[in-house]
Amino acid sequence: MAAISDTRPNRGGRLRRLVVAALALAVAAPGLAEPVVTLRIARDAPGPVIARDIFGQFAEHLGTGIYGGVWVGPKSPIPNVRGIRSDVVAALRALRVPNVRWPGGCYADEYHWRDGIGPAAGRTRTLNASWGGVIEPNAFGTDEYMDFLQQIGADAYVSVNIGSGSPKEAADWLDYMTADKPTSLAALRAANGHPAPYRVKYLGLGNENWGCGGAMSADHYVEQMKQYAHYARDLDTARPKGEAMRRIAVGWDGLDADYTEAVMKAWKSKAWSWDIDGVSLHNYATGGWPPHLASSDFGEGDYLSLLADGMAMDGKIAKQSAIMDRYDPEKKLALVVDEWGAWLKPNAGSNPGFLQQQNSLRDALLAAETLAIFIRHADRVRMANIAQMANVLQSMVLTDGPRMVLTPTYHVYKMFVPFQDARLVPVAVQGQPRLAANPAIPRVDAVAARDAAGRLWLAVTNLDPAAPAEIRLEGLRAADAAGQILTAPRVDAFNSFAAPDLVRPTPFAATARGGVLTLRMPAHAVTVLAVRETR
Repeated sequence: MAAISDTRPNRGGRLRRLVVAALALAVAAPGLAEPVVTLRIARDAPGPVIARDIFGQFAEHLGTGIYGGVWVGPKSPIPNVRGIRSDVVAALRALRVPNVRWPGGCYADEYHWRDGIGPAAGRTRTLNASWGGVIEPNAFGTDEYMDFLQQIGADAYVSVNIGSGSPKEAADWLDYMTADKPTSLAALRAANGHPAPYRVKYLGLGNENWGCGGAMSADHYVEQMKQYAHYARDLDTARPKGEAMRRIAVGWDGLDADYTEAVMKAWKSKAWSWDIDGVSLHNYATGGWPPHLASSDFGEGDYLSLLADGMAMDGKIAKQSAIMDRYDPEKKLALVVDEWGAWLKPNAGSNPGFLQQQNSLRDALLAAETLAIFIRHADRVRMANIAQMANVLQSMVLTDGPRMVLTPTYHVYKMFVPFQDARLVPVAVQGQPRLAANPAIPRVDAVAARDAAGRLWLAVTNLDPAAPAEIRLEGLRAADAAGQILTAPRVDAFNSFAAPDLVRPTPFAATARGGVLTLRMPAHAVTVLAVRETR
């Protein structure tokens, strides 16, 4: 595939017309040579609930992810509420973001929470040694994070500092955030304008402590983790027992399994004084380490390489789940994939420590495929956090001063909203070959779910970079289907500030004929549809 030649920002109007024409041709032309794929939907064999927490976000003090992406300060001319930019808040509210992991990442294990509370003028300025060597003003701290969560309607997922912190520091932070009794730290929180305790739904016990979180052996981490799990307590005594804070331990890094094994072994033989509720997995799609694939102007080989790397997520989840199953066959603990996404070569001219990259249709296809993997593993994967929310890696939004653009990945997340807390309906994909250029990638993938109102939702992704597909539904009586499709003339198309709608969802519908519902999808496309069934 040649590089993009017609997606430059100054051609936005012409391009939008080309996109509409191309989509109409691809969807409607019956003469195209299409591989026929059958989706057999087991409508009467419902699976587990798809926890909405798998659609979680991640916001680290990294590059412009926080400063510029979320926080502009109350005196900024950019519209904001108490310093938090309003356009980003509105965009994230539309995604029904369930939780946001903060303050890191690698940054979490060098973060000291007292640096980020109190009057802005008195906050400590530190050096962000993990990312870019820039000054961290600590203007966005605990109270600002909680304000941000309230504005977007999300739960807190706080990562405590095990690498360079102490159990007492973590315990004090929980006291500051959650105590509902008149402790000194609760009084300090009140003096900072927040008399009511905050709710911390999830507590991350460290981050990548096998690497940037302290280069600890698995056994050493477990001993540290147990102390933090014991002393970092939720002190809101009025909180219902069913809403107790959940602790997430560090697990596998995608390359080895020693952390998961050690954590699960310790959990199985645990004393009464500590407990955990989940184990993490971190895994990025890179096409080969170190990240070297371009995020724009790439060819078909790079497209296939990244998707194949992303498909490996399924095997890594299966391997980690098998370890957990040996100690926890009842699946009491969740597998939490709290860092994942496309990690590509930084944009030319940017600070390489800021991890800035473009977000193309390829990234949207990767997101749809990865979410489908999580959904199929819903019995064990009950939380995930894409990296990251704004301006960093595979982000939802890109900002530049007062401007904001929604990425193709954002649109996939919005299309998948109906899957939040829906019940999995198994789908078997039949009659399709793998891609000849890379057999690790299926041509078509699909997941289905039934929401609380009884509606059947179907997400279908055509991963073929060149060929359309004809998809037939079996196993149910379908009258029609309607929803949205996300595609573009090329897989390396992206949204820019000058052409923000080059890659955006458009309406998609199909009507059953002769009792058969057939979808005709163009190449490199994602659809999410509500299927109307007949009785």
